[in-house]
Amino acid sequence: MSRAPKRQTLLRPGNRRPIGRQGGKRKRPPARLRQVGEALLLLAAGVALLLALMRLPERLDTLLLISNAIANLIGGLSKLGLGLLQLLGVVLLVGVVLLALAFLAGGLVRLARALLRPKTIAPSSPR
Repeated sequence: MSRAPKRQTLLRPGNRRPIGRQGGKRKRPPARLRQVGEALLLLAAGVALLLALMRLPERLDTLLLISNAIANLIGGLSKLGLGLLQLLGVVLLVGVVLLALAFLAGGLVRLARALLRPKTIAPSSPR
């Protein structure tokens, strides 16, 4: 009793039709002339960008631009590091303040318990 497995298809939500091509229609490949036109447009755009990049050093000192960018990056990173160190210092200071307040509160509570505790009279044992 071997059965052929049923073919599973995806269903659109709220619709009982399978997703995909309907009716077995095939998508036509683009026309050859259109493909050639797209290829020529891409080639022209690439050549134009390369020509613009070749003329860039005439109008702009690229080495100066790159060195300024690197200097700004290093300066920004050093400022970031300094800011993080300062923030760490503030967090450490707040931690020490909280620790001091906890010590004060603990000391006051122990002092109050020691002073307010009723005296216990020890039973005297006969000798």
